[in-house]
Amino acid sequence: MRIAVVGGKGTLGRYVCAELARRGHDVRVLSRSGEYRVDLTTGQGLGAALEGCAAVVDASNAMRGASQVLVEGSKRLLTAGAAAGVAHHVCVSIVGCDRVPMGYYRIKTAQEHVVEHGTVPWTIVRATQFHELAAAAFGAVAKYRVLPAPRIRLQTVAAAEVAEAVADVTEGPARRGRFQVAGPQVCTAAELARAWQRVTGRSAVLLPLPLPGRTGRELRRGALTASHPDVRGRILFEDWLAARKQD
Repeated sequence: MRIAVVGGKGTLGRYVCAELARRGHDVRVLSRSGEYRVDLTTGQGLGAALEGCAAVVDASNAMRGASQVLVEGSKRLLTAGAAAGVAHHVCVSIVGCDRVPMGYYRIKTAQEHVVEHGTVPWTIVRATQFHELAAAAFGAVAKYRVLPAPRIRLQTVAAAEVAEAVADVTEGPARRGRFQVAGPQVCTAAELARAWQRVTGRSAVLLPLPLPGRTGRELRRGALTASHPDVRGRILFEDWLAARKQD
């Protein structure tokens, strides 16, 4: 099957591309650079890139101009997909994004609504936070000798395990519904920070951060976790870190 992966060079996208290729699919990597160059903010290149594709995986991401890329970009991607005869649009999203009233999560929720109301048959794969994201966050702030540890509950998962689930979903028929992938263990941010310290040997002071209002309440209640996911990862954050350290 010919499958286009938007954001195929990103944290998740590169694993999705590798997994689909391993299964024998014809994978097109769509990004702003490379063989299939596309721009979700303008729609440039989408028509040619999607030609002959049976499925599209949207693993795109954006920290700046996120609404233009994820919401308006999804509209352009779905329009191009419909014109190309795409039979399955798989959108990667975040567990609990509709429960956390913060900017990026609001945008992901809006993106989901665009996909739901599009004309291309769809499945939304919601994943919990990646181990990669937690490790990068701790690494970025540890140079200041502190590790933020707000009172929130997380259920991090390896991006490679999410990619396996995304590939499974993509190979199947569109569900017109949501599919959840979560990590093996629910932890507090402080527990994750301590695990990061044990493996890396980095010294830093855990800094409790208050999160007021509805956002804080939802995060303390575990809005970003899934008690009964469709797929539960097997690799614990600490084990994932230790394996990376050995590589």
